[in-house]
Amino acid sequence: MPVNLPTNLLRSFVAIVDTGSMLNASEQVFVTQSALSLQIKRLEELVQQTLFLREGRRLTLTSAGDVLLDYARRVLNLHDEAVAAVSAGRFAGPARIGMVQDFADTLLTGLLSRFAELHPDAQIYARVAGTAELQILLDRRELDILLGFAAPNDPHAVTVAPMSWYGETALADREVIPLAVLEEPCRFREAAIRALEDAGLQWRITVETPNLATLKAAVGAGLGITCRTHLFLGDDAILDHDRPPSLPRVAAILRTGDRLDKAANRLAELARETVQAL
Repeated sequence: MPVNLPTNLLRSFVAIVDTGSMLNASEQVFVTQSALSLQIKRLEELVQQTLFLREGRRLTLTSAGDVLLDYARRVLNLHDEAVAAVSAGRFAGPARIGMVQDFADTLLTGLLSRFAELHPDAQIYARVAGTAELQILLDRRELDILLGFAAPNDPHAVTVAPMSWYGETALADREVIPLAVLEEPCRFREAAIRALEDAGLQWRITVETPNLATLKAAVGAGLGITCRTHLFLGDDAILDHDRPPSLPRVAAILRTGDRLDKAANRLAELARETVQAL
């Protein structure tokens, strides 16, 4: 008898790889960490292979896991396309949306709850990552909707906002300005460094993190200044100082795939309305 691999197990497997941890994956697929661990154990039993190796808190794919990953992505894409094709316009889902951390912190809950209230039968898959990573997923047809940042003249711009400096005023007076930044690639990091260098100001990175919440904590603790949009801490928290140079504007963009079903189209419409109101 052939072995059947349930799509929920494959979806959880891919989620762990994409998010990098059980904790993040459990939030993405809406199951507890213990349930997620049992799902992976069941998947390993079905394929009779170990899929992950644990290195401290980090999970890495085994050679068998790496092989399965490509097939899992293709199976899930075909599965979702098949469901959409036979649903005759009904909300079948999942509607797959990816967004940068700035949007996740400010509009994810409201946007998804609004969508769920309007369409309780629809499913949602949400991915939070940098714009560059989300673009790769959109190109692979693993996302339907992308909310990210780009240059102000980007053709997919929904709205354009100024970048601003945030942090303690005294830090801007230092001979070498301390910077708190997100890991590369990051449009705001690049803009901050370029602006300081163009102004002939010395700088050094004192905090580097992949997490926006950690960046906020670092800025709040006086470890460095940073540049973001008003979504970061609001207009009232903008650094009021003449020394840090002016910064460019940035576009909030919305991109969609070319095969949206009714659910994804509706979610894209709501996302556009929400971003325009920011």
